[in-house]
Amino acid sequence: MTASIGTLEIVGAALFALAVLHTFSTRYFEHLAHTRTAHAGLWHLLGEVETVFGFWALILIVFMALAYGWGHASAYLDSRHFVEPMFVFVIMVIAASRPVMQIASDSVQAVGRLLPARPAVAQYFLSLSLVPLLGSLITEPAAMTLAALMLRDSIFTTGASSRLKYATLGVLFVNVSIGGVLTNFAAPPVLMVAAKWEWTTGFMFSVFGAKAVIAVLVNALVLTLLFRRELSARATPAAHNAEGRVPAAFVAVNLAILAAVVFTNHLPEAFMGIFLLFLGLAEAYRRHHHRLLLREGLMVAFFLAGLVVLGGQQRWWLQDLISRLDESTLFYSAAALTAITDNAALTYLGSLVDGVSEEFKYSLVAGAVAGGGLTVIANAPNPAGFAILKDHFEDQSINALGLFVAALPPTLVAIVCFRGIQGQLAEIVDWDLWAQWFDGLDRSFLFLLILPLVVAAVGLWAEFARRRDG
Repeated sequence: MTASIGTLEIVGAALFALAVLHTFSTRYFEHLAHTRTAHAGLWHLLGEVETVFGFWALILIVFMALAYGWGHASAYLDSRHFVEPMFVFVIMVIAASRPVMQIASDSVQAVGRLLPARPAVAQYFLSLSLVPLLGSLITEPAAMTLAALMLRDSIFTTGASSRLKYATLGVLFVNVSIGGVLTNFAAPPVLMVAAKWEWTTGFMFSVFGAKAVIAVLVNALVLTLLFRRELSARATPAAHNAEGRVPAAFVAVNLAILAAVVFTNHLPEAFMGIFLLFLGLAEAYRRHHHRLLLREGLMVAFFLAGLVVLGGQQRWWLQDLISRLDESTLFYSAAALTAITDNAALTYLGSLVDGVSEEFKYSLVAGAVAGGGLTVIANAPNPAGFAILKDHFEDQSINALGLFVAALPPTLVAIVCFRGIQGQLAEIVDWDLWAQWFDGLDRSFLFLLILPLVVAAVGLWAEFARRRDG
């Protein structure tokens, strides 16, 4: 079922590859902004991860307009669906508002008092476990926003070590990716296939639920234990200021707005109207709000919109590749491919393949969510957490290699849970099976599989060189 390949497809794939490389190179551009101040604005722009895919998507549209005419470029844009970027923008702004953060913080503190740990350490553990699992109800973008804001205030602003910051970010991204699979509407890669494959919330909870919960709890618990001393010294519990609290009635109104947005997540006309109501109330009751994350939300939406535009040109190779893999190979391939493409796009393209088995469906989705924390582009909510936390890293930028390395251990835990619990854990150490898999790979796929590792190695070399020269 190989699709015809033309100039546009090749250019689209090349620009997508450049965007992936650019994502791993943003730290270099941020460094240039501080050392080559004559063009600091340009380097800052190119160093913003949220602008990467939007920037290269713009180049693709310009190429289409020049090569095929504006009508063709306009028709292509009309064929893209931008509901997800719009929804992530809206849910990020509302979930990060002061009334919602207050009730979320109160809930985490209440549960934390039941745990045998210091309040600050318990809040850290719950921010990486309970909040990501709540993503199955409030959606993954909302969970990412809440967890990132809690961790920012309790850890990232307290002078924590880079090791703790990167380890926290890696676990956060992985746990949010797998924590939203208890229902059929909260995780983008599940949402893309649920209707066609008739996956209900009951099905998701019974097939994926226990495995996801175990992986989330193990990742959060292990990380908390590994850094327990630094957490005890650095972590600060959320301040409890009764004088500045938002009235319960206003909190209830904002929770109702949040619930309405989640309920209408497929209807942009509805949730954008609800969002305008939220903005009106926020303006009328400014004393109950901090600064809304409008800029950060728009930047994340721009990133995701660029991914939608560029991703539309990857179908010719990605769908054909997925259709030729058996269920075992598909699981590991999906986890690896997620590092260089959005996991929702991956599952969507897989859903276009007809006549697949239930094992194929499970392997595709499980692999996609397991690998959803490896890079900022792997899962739609990741840019939201990235935007909230990046200013607290060196050079106000997150090293893509550092994130990749930090996310590998929790990703392996997710792989063990999603694959091993159903009795196939031995496949991970079956070297004959791995040899057969690599023998069956075509050269183009092998290149795409090792691309993130090659880029990571180059990034590591560049970082060592920068530190040596500095």
